[in-house]
Amino acid sequence: MDEYPLRLHRQALVVDTHCDTLKCLLPQFTRLRDNMWQDRSKVGFGKRSKLGHIDLPRLKEGGVDLQVFAISSERDPTPSYALRTAMEMIEAFYTECEKYPKLVQPVTSYAEIIKANENEKIAAMLSIEGADVIEGRLSMLRVYHRLGVRMVGLVHSLRNLIADGVADNRTKGGLSQFGVEVVRELNGLGMIVDVSHLSDVGFWDVMEISKDPVVASHSNARAICNHPRNMTDDMIKALAERGGVMGMNFATDFVHPKNPSVETLVDHIDHIVDLVGPKHVGLGSDFDGIPDTPRGLEDASKMPNITEELVKRGYSEDYVRLILGGNHLRLIKQVVG
Repeated sequence: MDEYPLRLHRQALVVDTHCDTLKCLLPQFTRLRDNMWQDRSKVGFGKRSKLGHIDLPRLKEGGVDLQVFAISSERDPTPSYALRTAMEMIEAFYTECEKYPKLVQPVTSYAEIIKANENEKIAAMLSIEGADVIEGRLSMLRVYHRLGVRMVGLVHSLRNLIADGVADNRTKGGLSQFGVEVVRELNGLGMIVDVSHLSDVGFWDVMEISKDPVVASHSNARAICNHPRNMTDDMIKALAERGGVMGMNFATDFVHPKNPSVETLVDHIDHIVDLVGPKHVGLGSDFDGIPDTPRGLEDASKMPNITEELVKRGYSEDYVRLILGGNHLRLIKQVVG
């Protein structure tokens, strides 16, 4: 890689708003998934590994300054022990962070992210992927907030008490009345609403109800790759009009049906920038939750390849900094504080 894009990448604050690494640390998930998950519950995420996509050394090598770690339950219409599973993931998260205090710092605010960066540590923030884990109780959102969660994805593709997901929307439903209450509660708590995995109708419900800008933590542009997990141009415009940000997902099915690569991922960024400008797009890899990755983005250490491609396409330094993390940081500062 040329010196300039690598230097720019190192100077920027790089944010990835979604990974599933915490699932890799729970044996009940590693038994069920493919080879990349095997034995990672024994390895943890502090030491460099050839398994999966993320560990602290590879995040450091890739210049990632803030990594958002998702907690969730099994993806099921009625997941067993959803709350308990989420608690186990939170325990695994803090246990791993405590093992490597010189490398990683749990954060719950913009100021803490900046402080971690100044101390040359990776900032680590918790999110929820699928609010089945509140088990129908608004009060649990307050508990999760106390435990450090600052972003909440309402569904994990399947219908739950809150809304319909993209994979379970035969009725064309959006938010339930309880879902409306959840969005309002999240706004009140200063927790970011995440619309990735939500049905299209549910997305528009959130746009109507949320007083805060929202994030699509790991979703791409449907105009570039026609997949229901990606967002239509009208959805992207609405998200941007309300100050929201999208995180580009590295799942090959969401990038390009035949040629998934760092170049075709940046095609999504090009489209979004052409549509709504450079202030509403960022990164949301979905690492450790996807079986395959685009060429050039094999794991977290390859993040600088995105910067190199942006520079090749003529993006200014200011625009690159926004896309790598500035946009997400602006939203975090505005909503979370």
